[in-house]
Amino acid sequence: MDETIYALSSGAPPAAIGVIRISGPRAGQALARLCGTLPVERSPRLRTLRDGAGEMLDRALVLWFPGPATATGEDLVELHCHGGRAVVAAVLATLGTIEGLREAEPGEFTRRAFTNGRIDLAEAEGLADLLSAETELQRRGALLAAGGELSRRIEGWRDRLLAFGAAIEAVIDFADEDDVASLPAGFGAELGALAAEIRRVAERPATERLRDGIRVVLAGPPNAGKSSLFNALLADDAAIVTAEAGTTRDVLERPVSIGGVPFVLVDTAGMREEGAGPIEALGIERARREVAAGQIVLWLGDPADRPEGAFLVRSKADLRPSGSSSGLEVSTVTGSGLEELIEWLVARAREVLPPVDRLAFNRRQRDLALAAVSAIEAVDGEGDLLLAAENIRSARRALDALVGRDSTEEMLDALFGRFCIGK
Repeated sequence: MDETIYALSSGAPPAAIGVIRISGPRAGQALARLCGTLPVERSPRLRTLRDGAGEMLDRALVLWFPGPATATGEDLVELHCHGGRAVVAAVLATLGTIEGLREAEPGEFTRRAFTNGRIDLAEAEGLADLLSAETELQRRGALLAAGGELSRRIEGWRDRLLAFGAAIEAVIDFADEDDVASLPAGFGAELGALAAEIRRVAERPATERLRDGIRVVLAGPPNAGKSSLFNALLADDAAIVTAEAGTTRDVLERPVSIGGVPFVLVDTAGMREEGAGPIEALGIERARREVAAGQIVLWLGDPADRPEGAFLVRSKADLRPSGSSSGLEVSTVTGSGLEELIEWLVARAREVLPPVDRLAFNRRQRDLALAAVSAIEAVDGEGDLLLAAENIRSARRALDALVGRDSTEEMLDALFGRFCIGK
């Protein structure tokens, strides 16, 4: 944290503007080296940037933010340069010659913000999801955590636990006083309400489903039309389609946004019991594993062979008589049934995705929240109050871990490694 870091924080050049950030104790010195003097703090100024030999690098808008009231909690500089490759490269190269400066590692700016208390762990996780969001649902879902709404809810739960713990400690320490001889009326009911509130949030679908996308597995016998449907849903010729049985011999997957919902479409090898060679047999085994793990399975085959829970799709509807009583008839040649299938997929996915207008946990957060619930539910206000006080403390520690008050370096490394270098 005593080092000063720098990196390009905007998109890869060429671009209209290239934003370069500098953070750390030497940020102000670096800015003065580039443009001669420090500008008025927190006010954009147009300055000429020069290298160590005095050669002009660019005319840029510069901003100087003294810490600690900055995004990273330390001295911070932003250089809004022209976004050409040569300009950005020249400015970065000059920064690299300044003593005490080094290029930032992935996520290091955000990690410093966390370390310096500008954001907590729940906000950092939400920010990581927001940066990787590719659909509207992903964006809206990440905003609640990145904006601090989840952290505020957790802090409220923690404050209530502190009050419950204080009430128990008061009875333990001052049991001989008339006004604190017993726990307040309604103590157990209020504690139960808190546990129920935390459990309701924890039992919602995990945010990883929204971030990773719903896996839709297309399965069935050879030549059932799986690859054709896969291509039609992608609006791309990602899978090879031929009349030869067993053309698809491995699992092929592609992410796609349909109706603003993130999906991962999975094309699989045709399932058959006989006639498959060694390579195709491996593909069939992988297909079976995908069917078992798929969140949505579209079965393009005999209804009698349909896996449990799979949705029956009668493909190649242009080649067979219509009027079947089961499944959805689809033709990738005429396009019939595709719109209905897409509507069904979107509706089904929304049932298993976390609600974007309400708080939801990722798996790490859910496990900690449920640990807090278990500790709260173990509190017995009429039993051993020392044990009750320890259960309250255990619940509070679990909530602290939710927002990073008790975090391991390995977990932090994994999280901030998801960020780009300039973030």
